[in-house]
Amino acid sequence: MKRLSILGATGSIGFQTLDVIRKDKENFSLVAVSANKSYKKIIDIIKEFKPKYVVLMEKEAFNIVKDYCKINNLNVNILFGIEGLKIISTLPEVDIVVTSLVGMVGLVPTLEAIKNKKTIALANKETLVVGGEIVTREAKKNNVNIIPVDSEHSAIFQCLKGESKKEVDKIIITASGGPFRGKSKNELINVTKDQALSHPKWNMGKKISIDSATLMNKGLEVIEAHWLFNIDYNKIETIVHPESVIHSMVQYADGSVLAQLAVADMRLPIQYALNYPYRKKAVVNKLELSKIGNLTFEKPDLETFKPLKLAYDAGKQGGIMPTVLNAANEEAVKLFLEDEIKFLDIITILEKCMDEFSKLSLEVNLENILELDKKVRRYVKIIKYNYI
Repeated sequence: MKRLSILGATGSIGFQTLDVIRKDKENFSLVAVSANKSYKKIIDIIKEFKPKYVVLMEKEAFNIVKDYCKINNLNVNILFGIEGLKIISTLPEVDIVVTSLVGMVGLVPTLEAIKNKKTIALANKETLVVGGEIVTREAKKNNVNIIPVDSEHSAIFQCLKGESKKEVDKIIITASGGPFRGKSKNELINVTKDQALSHPKWNMGKKISIDSATLMNKGLEVIEAHWLFNIDYNKIETIVHPESVIHSMVQYADGSVLAQLAVADMRLPIQYALNYPYRKKAVVNKLELSKIGNLTFEKPDLETFKPLKLAYDAGKQGGIMPTVLNAANEEAVKLFLEDEIKFLDIITILEKCMDEFSKLSLEVNLENILELDKKVRRYVKIIKYNYI
């Protein structure tokens, strides 16, 4: 029996993780969950899975769930905020912490989980984007496995299994191309929020959907892959594969390319991460190769979808630049979703933030990362009022 804590249980990944658990209750026990403010979904989770601990990040939602448990005489510990996340990430009875939070809010609880020697099922890419150096160092120090949940990194992880890292020529991260694949920059000037949220293949949360539309999602995955697999940026290639059948590949020194293929369903990489190193009976539809048809591949348009190029630049520059990139992107996406800026203004904000903080030299530690994150977010507001 594996005992789980899910950080971000009401989001897309969290919801699908619950489905994996639901289909294998003999082997999984849900000890703790967290949500931002989705109290109705949390109450449903309490009814079905009976976790011992629940964390809410929003005060009103916290009070509603706390009152519900009190009225119904339920023995559930209702916790609040980042301190609550830290508690459910370090519980002695928890074996695996599934980190499916959105944004860099996942960094601190993930570090706490690693320090307490919990296996990490990682679906929060921003944790490695902003804190890859310290997270991987702590994981090595504490002999902790970080198992990727993102479909692309899970694919790479599987293609590397049993092979020598020394023989890897490059890893190839596939991208669907998002809802605006093939569009020119001029065609993107007046795109709407609803258009940007309409992903052709994946059902995801709003933030990650916008990142997919700008290709920033691939950029963050490039930085994440650098830390997960300890590979140079020059050996990480991104390619557009609109069918989303091949989830990523590894090319070896002899020219062989190993690929992981499956239907586009996040429950597969979630199941693989939770059961690693074993494979269990499928919880998704199996791939029927005869029905696939053609598989196509294209180079990404780095001029139109510049966030991907900026992510490579930030990763290669290293140090604090990935933190700058991530904070700027999170704030820019938030502004776009609130109809405060246009779609292409996201690129303007990224470029101005990277230029503003490019000469700043800081040691990469948790304190500096958290403080810099706040500074960049404040600077985004200045950009919005002065330039956009």
